[in-house]
Amino acid sequence: MKTTASDILIDAIHDWGVDVVFGLPGDGINGVMEALRKRADKIRFIQVRHEEAAALMACAYAKYTRKLGVCLATSGPGGLHLLNGLYDAKLDGAPVLAITGLQYHDLVHTHTQQDVELDKVFMDVAVYNTRVMGPSHVENVADLACRTALVYRGVSHITIPVDIQEHEIDRKTMSKRNIPHHTSDVCAIGALVPPDRDLERAAEILNSGKRIALLVGRGAIGATDELEVLAETLGAPIIKALLGKAAVAHTPQEPSGCSGRSRRKTPWRTATLFL
Repeated sequence: MKTTASDILIDAIHDWGVDVVFGLPGDGINGVMEALRKRADKIRFIQVRHEEAAALMACAYAKYTRKLGVCLATSGPGGLHLLNGLYDAKLDGAPVLAITGLQYHDLVHTHTQQDVELDKVFMDVAVYNTRVMGPSHVENVADLACRTALVYRGVSHITIPVDIQEHEIDRKTMSKRNIPHHTSDVCAIGALVPPDRDLERAAEILNSGKRIALLVGRGAIGATDELEVLAETLGAPIIKALLGKAAVAHTPQEPSGCSGRSRRKTPWRTATLFL
């Protein structure tokens, strides 16, 4: 069985942990749809009624799962309809990959039907934005698109001409600098630890406070246990910005007991701040 550019693309995003794609089929993405059909046991395709919904769903999925959200749309107006949802992802810092179709590679700029260069349209919304030039181009850009969206928490966009989607990979046609598999599907995870003097200063400020409240945002997601301990220790309410709603439960359970330096006898409370 031949391996097409679309096969490489879908395998690449699956390697990045993608197991669901939101989109609306169209003849400008037939190759990608076929690759998804062949991998229905690995990646679930959720068909929407409008491409804008696909982008909004991918954005919401990224926010609530902290995984890469993926949306798919056909060429021309189909791709343009993604923009509302993609700007939501950009402004809220959600990692989303948008995949769109493009006209036949040799008909771009000829006023053919739906001749819209979506890579140019998406320049402002995307942190990574490219047009696939051939099947041997896909592997490298797919890894870069996924990595960039996750690391910079923004939108990546790949647009691929409809005919190239079905082109078979041929190692003989690769340029001499394009080394097969000379890329990585691993996202480097780093942790920034403040200098000791900054931590000591923060502790000094908190210890000297009288009526402390904690305002938490998206950056606190993943630190639920630490937030609860801090709130109990300081006797402080937790106020959550909209993007920090998942940082801690909205209705905490009654504590079994408080530490010796706790300043309150009732459990901490939360509220959401809409900015």
